[in-house]
Amino acid sequence: MGIPRPVLVSTTALAVAVLLAPLPAAALPGPSTAPGLPGPAGGPDPLRDEGTTDSALSRAPLTAARNALTLPTPSFHRTEGYPRRTTLTAPPVDPTDKSVKLGLVPYHSIAPKLNELQALGNRVSVEIAGRSATGRELYLVTVTAPESAREVRDQERMRERIENSPAAAARDKSLQKAYKTPVFINNNIHGNEWEGTDAALKLIEELAKAKDAKTLSLLAKNRIYLNVTANPDGRVAGTRANANGFDLNRDFITATQPETRAIRQLAIDKQPAVMLDLHGYVNGTLIEPTTPPHGENYEYDLFLKNAYANALGMEKAVNGLGYTQEKDGVLPAEIPFRDSAEGWDDWPPIFTPQYMPFQGAVASHTIEFPLRVNGSAYTTLPETELRRRSAVNTAIAGATMRATLEFTQNNRGQILADQIETFRRGAAGEAQRPVSEETVPGVPGIGPEDVYTTTFPRAYVIPAGSGQRSGVAAARLVDHLIANDVRVQRAVLPFRAGQKVYPAGSYVVDMRQPKRGIANVMLAAGRDISADVSTMYDISGWSLGLLWGASVDRVERGDLRVAARPVATAAPSGYVAPWGDLKLRLDDPKELAALNSLLGQGVAVRRTGDGAAIVPGSARKAATVAANRFGVVFTTTRERGVAPLKRTRVAAAVTSGEQFALREMGFDVVPVSTATLNAGFDWTGTEALVVSTGLSWTGLTPAAREAFTASGAGFVGLGAAGAAFGNGAGLITATAVEGNGDANGVVRVTNAGGALTGGAPGHTFVYSPVWFTGLGADVRTDQSYAGGNPLVSGHWRALADGTGGPADAAGKPSVVSKGSAVLIGTEPLFRDHPKGSFAVVARAILTR
Repeated sequence: MGIPRPVLVSTTALAVAVLLAPLPAAALPGPSTAPGLPGPAGGPDPLRDEGTTDSALSRAPLTAARNALTLPTPSFHRTEGYPRRTTLTAPPVDPTDKSVKLGLVPYHSIAPKLNELQALGNRVSVEIAGRSATGRELYLVTVTAPESAREVRDQERMRERIENSPAAAARDKSLQKAYKTPVFINNNIHGNEWEGTDAALKLIEELAKAKDAKTLSLLAKNRIYLNVTANPDGRVAGTRANANGFDLNRDFITATQPETRAIRQLAIDKQPAVMLDLHGYVNGTLIEPTTPPHGENYEYDLFLKNAYANALGMEKAVNGLGYTQEKDGVLPAEIPFRDSAEGWDDWPPIFTPQYMPFQGAVASHTIEFPLRVNGSAYTTLPETELRRRSAVNTAIAGATMRATLEFTQNNRGQILADQIETFRRGAAGEAQRPVSEETVPGVPGIGPEDVYTTTFPRAYVIPAGSGQRSGVAAARLVDHLIANDVRVQRAVLPFRAGQKVYPAGSYVVDMRQPKRGIANVMLAAGRDISADVSTMYDISGWSLGLLWGASVDRVERGDLRVAARPVATAAPSGYVAPWGDLKLRLDDPKELAALNSLLGQGVAVRRTGDGAAIVPGSARKAATVAANRFGVVFTTTRERGVAPLKRTRVAAAVTSGEQFALREMGFDVVPVSTATLNAGFDWTGTEALVVSTGLSWTGLTPAAREAFTASGAGFVGLGAAGAAFGNGAGLITATAVEGNGDANGVVRVTNAGGALTGGAPGHTFVYSPVWFTGLGADVRTDQSYAGGNPLVSGHWRALADGTGGPADAAGKPSVVSKGSAVLIGTEPLFRDHPKGSFAVVARAILTR
C-alpha cells in the first residue's frame, strides 16, 4: 500500500499542535448516556486506541478483529534483491486435472517447471502471492535483470514517489530514466480458459535463456510480473469459477475471494503501468479496448491512447502468426473499439483490466483467444482436435504477450509519464480531459458516444455518532477503502464540511489524492446509463456508498479544513453496555454472524418486534467476545422480546454467491435441489428453506412435497423461481412480475418497518428485477420500489412492448410476507455484494 499522505489540517497552529500531540482524555467523547444508545459511530468512543478498556464502563476489549474471518493478503514490499529463489513443493500428481486432456501443463507440474526456470540463470524469481480458496499456491514470477538489495530499495522509492509525489516525479528526469516499467500479465483467472498459463511459461523460458541485446535491454528497463494461474482450483476442475463458485473476474469491486485479494495486492504493490488478462474464447481474437460506455472515473484520454496503440501491435502480432479461417478456423483479430458499436464495454470495475487503471495502469487489456476448448467442445471433440486448438490458442496468447513487451519497451517514456499524470491529476484535484481526436491523437472514430466523465466531489465523509446508520458497516467500508489503497483520515476534532458539522471520529476521504478514481468508483452513487446504450456486458451499478449499509455523505466543494490523522485500519467498533440486558441490532452481516455465534453457544436470545435481538445480561461475557470478534454493538435495554430465536439450519437452492453470503452471516447451510429433495431429504433440524434457483415445486414427487410441508420449515423465495415455489406450495399468494431480464443496478426502496425491514437501508440491488401483484388478503408488503424512477444507477430499460421498465416497478411491492413465508424480488445477496441488504434475507430466515 502507498505511503499515507500527510494529514488534512486547518492552517491554524492549534490544529497542527493537536495533530502532533497525543490525544488528551478530555478530547475523547464518551459513550452516550441515553439508555439504549451506542456511542459515536454506532459504538464505542471512536478515538479510543485499539485494545484499551474503560473499567468504569466495563468496555469490551476492542481490536481489529472485524476481519477475523478472512486471512491477510501478503504484501510485496520486499527489499531483498532479484533474483529471489523459492524452492516450490510440487503438489501430488492429479491425473484428473482437466488441462491434461488438452495437452497443457497441469497444476501439479507448474511448481517443478518453475523450479527448473529459476535454475536457468539470474533473471527468474518466483514468490507465493497467496493461496486459492482450497489452499493451492498462487505463483508470482518476476522476470527482470538482476538487482541488488539497494537497487530494489531505489526502485521502491521511485515507485512510491510516482504515486505519492507525482508532480515532483513528473519533473524528475533521472527517475524516468532509471525506473523499471512494471508490466503485469494475469493468466487463467477463468479456470477453464487455460492457455494463458502455458504461454506465460513459454515466455518465461524464452526470456530466461535469450542472449540477444533486445532482450537484455528489455529486462534492464522493465520488470515483468506474471501471475501464472490466477485460479488453480478452476484450472484443475475445468470450471470458470473458483472452488467457492465465484467468477473471479467479477469480484474486483468487492474482493470477496482470496485469489482476487492477492491480485489486488499485487496491483497496489507493483503498480503496473501495462497489464494483460488472458481469456478465451472469442473468434477472432478479441483485443481490448472496448466499446462504449467507458468507465467515467478513468483518466480515459491517457488510457485510450496507450491501450489502442498496444491493441494495434497485438493485432499485428496475432495476425502475423499466419492462422487463417480456412486452414485453422481462426478469424482475424478484432478490436471492439474500432470494430464494434456495442456489446463489449469497460464500465464496471469488477473485471481485472477495468480495475487496474485505478491502480496506475495506462494500458490494460482483456485478450480472448479464439478456439473454444471448454464447455461442450471439451466433452465432444476428439482429443487431437482439442490439443490442436489449445496449441493455437497458446501461440496467440504468447504473441499478445510479446507484442505488449515490445510496446512497453518502445514507449516507456510515454507510458511512465501518463501513469504519473494519472496520479498527478488526482492529487491536484484537476478535472478530467474528455476524449476527443485532439486529446487522444491517433485513435480514429472518437465521437460523443465515447465521452463519459464525472465530476469528483471535494470529499466524502463517513460520519461518526448519530449521523451514522451502522458503526460496523462504516468500519467495514473504511477497511475496504484502505485495502484498495484509498487514503482515509479520521478527524480528531469536530469539523464542518459542506452544510454539516461532523463529530470527532468521523472518517474523511479527501478526493485530492492520487487514486481518487477507485475512491469515487466505490463511494459514488453511480449513473443511470439506460439511455446511452441498448445493452451492457455485465452489471452497471455497484455503489458501496449506497449498498454496504454505512452512511456516506458527499461533500461537493469548499475548503476542507479538518484536523485529522491518516488511518491504516478503521477504529474498533465493538461495544458492550456495562449493565442490564443487551440489545443487538440485526442490520449488518456481522451482527447476524454475532447472533448465530451466540445461538450456537446456547445463549437464550429473543427477537423484538422490529427485528433486533435481546441477549440476557447473564451472557455478557459471550457478548463481549462477540463484540470483540465482529465489531458489533450491544446496548442496554429493558425490552423483553416477542419470540425466541433459534440456531438456524438452512436448506438452500441458491447461487454460489447467495450461499457464500448466508454462510458469511453464520447460517448452517445445506445445499439442496429438486433431485436431492426427491431422493428423500431429511428435514430434521432444518428450520428454513431458501430458494432462488434449481428447485421446482412441480418437479417434486408427492413424497418430497409432503416431507417439506410436514417439516414446518420457514420459506424464503428469491426472484421469480423462488416465488413460483412459494406459490406452488401454497405458502403465499403473490404473482411475480418479471421486469427486463437485462436490467440491473442500484434502486431506491421504501421499507414498511417491522421484523423484516425495520432499519433496512433505502437502497438495494436488482438483477432481472421482480415485483409482486395479486397479493392475497393476508399478505403483507414489507418493502416496495420507490415511486417515480426507482433506478439510481445502472441500466434498466423497458422491453420492446413498453413493459418491464422501472416505471412499471415504481411503487410495487419488492418484499412480501405471510407468516413464515417471504418473497423477495430484488437481489439482496448478489455476488456477496450489497451487504446492507443481507439482513433482510437473514431476518426472513429467522422470523418464524
